Amino acid sequence: MDPATIIGLVVAFGAIVGSMVMEGGNPAVLFAPPALVLIFVGTMGACMAGSNLPSTIAAIKWLIFAFTAKKTDPETVVEPLVKMAEKARKEGLLALESEMETIEDPFMRKGLQMAVDGTDPDDLFEILAAEVKAKKASGAIGSGFWTDAGGYSPTIGIIGTVMGLIHVLENLSQPDKLGELIAAAFIATLWGVLSANVMFLPWGKRIKFMVGQETAKMELIIDGVLSIQAGANPRVVATKLKSKMTPAGPGEVKEAA
Repeated sequence: MDPATIIGLVVAFGAIVGSMVMEGGNPAVLFAPPALVLIFVGTMGACMAGSNLPSTIAAIKWLIFAFTAKKTDPETVVEPLVKMAEKARKEGLLALESEMETIEDPFMRKGLQMAVDGTDPDDLFEILAAEVKAKKASGAIGSGFWTDAGGYSPTIGIIGTVMGLIHVLENLSQPDKLGELIAAAFIATLWGVLSANVMFLPWGKRIKFMVGQETAKMELIIDGVLSIQAGANPRVVATKLKSKMTPAGPGEVKEAA
């Protein structure tokens, strides 16, 4: 699991709580149950109202995936494909049948099995590309759900503040309570803006990033399988795949195999 998202959340909340402590405030007042219920339950309800139940479930699954998925390493795709290319070059495509159980990636295994079965290259590409397209579409639903949540929550926070101020006006006859009531009213706005910019929008961005990583890996697999099916030289397969991998940093170039 890539810890960037969890570390980022901890740092962001740490900065917020730390700054409040430095100003002499009490962070405990932030965790007001009415405000939390309004922001998180209300925002989820608004997102569901603009979507449907399957999309909501998919969004939650994508969020779990974004937090728990292992880091995508393109090298784990290139190495087995090059080995398969070497075997196919020496012994023919049918020789790969015995190697299918050793391939861990189900998408790669499916592509190679189709190649071994003699599937037309155009049909093979169309079928595998359709899976990539479907994953991108599903990921867009998950990312869009949480991005929408980031748009709704600040407004719902304002609604909470207005509701709180109405309660303040109801207690004008008790001046000693007004300060506490006004402060409580603004907690909803705080959580609305905070949840949008520290949680919902970053979650949507994270899902989008993870989908990009996954689909890029799938596209590498498609290129590799088609090259193997065409009988390409293993060295050419390795060079072709590595050339499509993103360099690790500015100015860095992937070495040829």
